[in-house]
Amino acid sequence: MANQRLIYGFHAVNARLWQNPKSLTELYIQEGRQDARTRDVLEKATAEGVRVHFADAARLNSLCKNARHQGVVGFIDASRHHVHLEDVLENLNEPPFLLVLDGITDPHNLGACLRVADAMGVHAVIAPKDKSAGLNATVSKVACGAAETVPYITVTNLARTLRELKEYGIWIVGTDMGGEADLYHYSVPDSVAWVMGSEGEGMRRLTREHCDALVSIPMLGMVESLNVSVSAGMVLSESRRQRTLRQEQQ
Repeated sequence: MANQRLIYGFHAVNARLWQNPKSLTELYIQEGRQDARTRDVLEKATAEGVRVHFADAARLNSLCKNARHQGVVGFIDASRHHVHLEDVLENLNEPPFLLVLDGITDPHNLGACLRVADAMGVHAVIAPKDKSAGLNATVSKVACGAAETVPYITVTNLARTLRELKEYGIWIVGTDMGGEADLYHYSVPDSVAWVMGSEGEGMRRLTREHCDALVSIPMLGMVESLNVSVSAGMVLSESRRQRTLRQEQQ
């Protein structure tokens, strides 16, 4: 199938089994494994009617190109339950909290960003279709299940999408070393979309021009920059902290 995608490892497979089991087209389990995690996966897969195959380690290694699969490999129909941005925004019962990734091509970085986005309660992660890492087995593995829980929305024209977000009353905040405010002295809006650029080049010019504010992360040591997933964790955590304080004060 053109839309079939590989996932592997207990976190990714379990997340898919519990969140969206009907999208799993088939599951491969290493034969002879009797540990509790494997039994739980098999039990859940059977209950959900997922087709299960038993295979030796060599077969699983071949399927996922020798990645650390932990004895479980699955194929999903990636076309099922595709989420659009409007679906997310129109079904929220709190101010939108979004993460925009501009030019993040490393699947490990994308997976880590999805993981921290899930931890901080981000409603969706948005990225351009071109020059971005797509969802694949590596992303799912690194994300430890977050790739199955956080909507990852790819758009054809990121600048147009940012304009649409503004129409929803969402403040577009970019991270930039030369930002006019620093993270610890910036009052994060209730409705916010944080924009992160690639570690090397940062945001593209047009993306930067669509930001309502540019905020820097204070660097107190010798290093000049942070990995994008670390930066994302910092700004999302600060946003969640401020949001929680405002809610407690109401």
